[in-house]
Amino acid sequence: MGSLFRSETMCLAQLFLQSGTAYECLSALGEKGLVQFRDLNQNVSSFQRKFVGEVKRCEELERILAYLVQEINRADIPLPEGETSPLAPPLKQVLEMQEQLQKLEVELREVTKNKEKLRKNLLELIEYTHMLRVTKTFVKRNVEFEPTYEEFPPLESDSLLDYSCMQRLGAKLGFVSGLINQGKVEAFEKMLWRVCKGYTIVTYAELDEPLEDPETGQVIKWYVFLISFWGEQIGHKVKKICDCYHCHVYPYPNTAEERREIQEGLNTRIQDLYTVLHKTEDYLRQVLCKAAESVYSRVIQVKKMKAIYHMLNMCSFDVTNKCLIAEVWCPQAELHELRRALEEGSRESGATIPSFMNTIPTKETPPTLIRTNKFTEGFQNIVDAYGVGSYREVNPALFTIITFPFLFAVMFGDLGHGFVMFLFALLLVLNEDHPRLSQSQEIIRMFFNGRYILLLMGLFSVYTGLIYNDCFSKSVNLFGSGWNVSAMYSSSHSPAEQKKMVLWNDSVVRHNRVLQLDPSVPGVFRGPYPLGIDPIWNLATNRLTFLNSFKMKMSVILGIIHMTFGVILGIFNHLHFRKKFNIYLVSIPELLFMLCMFGYLIFMIVYKWLVYSAETSRVAPSILIEFINMFLFPASETSGLYPGQEHVQRLLLVVTALSVPVLFLGKPLFLWWLHNGRSCFGVSRSGYTLIRKDSEEEVSLLGSQDIEEGSNQMEDGRREVTCEEFNFGEILMTQVIHSIEYCLGCISNTASYLRLWALSLAHAQLSDVLWAMLMRVGLRVDTVYGVFLLLPVIALFAVLTIFILLIMEGLSAFLHAIRLHWVEFQNKFYIGAGTKFVPFSFRLLSSKFSDNVA
Repeated sequence: MGSLFRSETMCLAQLFLQSGTAYECLSALGEKGLVQFRDLNQNVSSFQRKFVGEVKRCEELERILAYLVQEINRADIPLPEGETSPLAPPLKQVLEMQEQLQKLEVELREVTKNKEKLRKNLLELIEYTHMLRVTKTFVKRNVEFEPTYEEFPPLESDSLLDYSCMQRLGAKLGFVSGLINQGKVEAFEKMLWRVCKGYTIVTYAELDEPLEDPETGQVIKWYVFLISFWGEQIGHKVKKICDCYHCHVYPYPNTAEERREIQEGLNTRIQDLYTVLHKTEDYLRQVLCKAAESVYSRVIQVKKMKAIYHMLNMCSFDVTNKCLIAEVWCPQAELHELRRALEEGSRESGATIPSFMNTIPTKETPPTLIRTNKFTEGFQNIVDAYGVGSYREVNPALFTIITFPFLFAVMFGDLGHGFVMFLFALLLVLNEDHPRLSQSQEIIRMFFNGRYILLLMGLFSVYTGLIYNDCFSKSVNLFGSGWNVSAMYSSSHSPAEQKKMVLWNDSVVRHNRVLQLDPSVPGVFRGPYPLGIDPIWNLATNRLTFLNSFKMKMSVILGIIHMTFGVILGIFNHLHFRKKFNIYLVSIPELLFMLCMFGYLIFMIVYKWLVYSAETSRVAPSILIEFINMFLFPASETSGLYPGQEHVQRLLLVVTALSVPVLFLGKPLFLWWLHNGRSCFGVSRSGYTLIRKDSEEEVSLLGSQDIEEGSNQMEDGRREVTCEEFNFGEILMTQVIHSIEYCLGCISNTASYLRLWALSLAHAQLSDVLWAMLMRVGLRVDTVYGVFLLLPVIALFAVLTIFILLIMEGLSAFLHAIRLHWVEFQNKFYIGAGTKFVPFSFRLLSSKFSDNVA
């Protein structure tokens, strides 16, 4: 829990990796996910780094594996995903794995190419058989529909397609036959007519069944055509037009005997192609099945190997090029694990000289590491969406776990709606290990990732629903009302009491539509309801007025407490960073300004609740008027809430007025005085002391090598203690802007918390309208037809409740709760200007096959 309150302590470490053990050491570090590497080669292009060749090799292996996954998916072979992640491959096995994958790719491409060629030939032969079958019927159809010309002999006895018949006319007749796409028939025919000027005879017939296109693989409808033409020039034009329209042209037999021989040959070849194609597919499936067994481990290994070389490219070499130097951020509590990982890597590589690490002081701001679990992760993401916390500052996520669902529930308070939300979140929590939930669509995955937030939001909504006594816009009478109606009748009181009080009788009850309960009458009000609002208020005509007053005051009280808590958390930041002057010159004036005004407002609200009863409520002063009079100093004296109120208010105003100049000028003047008293301001308050001159101790461990070549890199890393330039004007303007923002924000932020009241009112009224328009209508129908009408009414009521009140209203309350935390609460103490700690961890690598398919 301590790490959730404040980010973990980080340190900068220098790793000295021997060239032969660097790969194994980084593999061990990647498995544990301990460190974040710093790029020591920022001025070097990514194409000029030391291990760019190895990265390209990994990319080539990824390309091959993507091709394998694509072919395996195309063959409908299941891809196994192992539960355990394999280790990065040793360097000795990398070349062997690359050679195996390249051979497998070449073999698969050859087999796939042969398979596609066989399949294309088979489809072409099938098309040819269909063409021969259909064109066989063209003769009779042409005889029936073609007119007879005088220069031609009668065609009733001779075939139109008989070449000997055309020889008697002295003409050279040619044929072009094939298949054409259904959508191109009309344009194809028009083009033939325009180009050939009518010297062609075109005959069409639609195939009974669609065929697969050998080129594209799409199943489409085809038309068989037969074109008869005269002359070679016309024939060349016809063939060019067929090529233009991507027709599948096949040779047309001149005689019936030739047609029969071609048909028999086609049938034989088709049977042979079927046999060869089935054997090829079986062999290809065997190869893919064998490859699918190891493709998951290969994909993970290549990803890990590529990540290792990317990290090695961020390291720098020493002057002898025998040792790699890396700088990493590591949690101070994990330094022993870092040393152990380096020892494991050195042991696995079999190196005689082990790799080692050394911590170095630095003044640079470390990254922020806040460890989370599946419960706290969602709340931490809400805070990080505003900004990653600065190093070692107070983390609001710890308090957001309670305050966020509570403020949501204040706006969403309904026992029934909260219970439905709680059940939905509980269902997600109980099935959180189901793989389909974590791999579902984006919206479902968003709900799944925030399941614990929804769980607490629903649970707190059940609690606030009990406080509001609101369940689907209806009250629940659990303990019995504290109001007694019978005590208002005059028969229950003595004649003396009847003269003093306004009581009911039979005439009053009959002639008045609205009756008023007087709590000052003895026996009418017997005490407050044990939990929440009394259910009798659900029947009252002034229910909305009563609830508005209650919720408005409650919103102001919660908002001021929330903002004051944020200012108090800022004190913990000042104590941690050893800036105690900020406590006296910033935090305490802010608290005085807040509490002397708005804290006093809370005091008046609570005081009026406790002191004034039903008997004295008519003489109770207005809190709003009293609060306004606090600043206006009215000439006429008012009764006030308590004796001596005027003196107390004047004292509070004096304290408020004095806190403003302290808030504006206190910190700048103190820093100016401190600067004039010290020659170098800022050294004593730095969290890190810079030493790291030439790292002589580290170099001596390497054998006292000459460091002249690497001096430029080390000069870039030197962090000498320098005096900060003091600019009083800049500090003064910054503090003035901050003070003005805070003073005005106290007013605007307090008003902003009234959204708790507004959204609670809107949710209750929407729920009431939905009940009145649906359920009340269904329940008022008589018993004969009411049962049949009530079922669809309940179904519609449930659907509208889920989509309008749970989803839409829930999203609205969720966004407003986020705004209250980001703007009103976190800006009191949270800077959020840090960088997130991103460790070099193999667990962050995606293991999904979809990420590898090109």
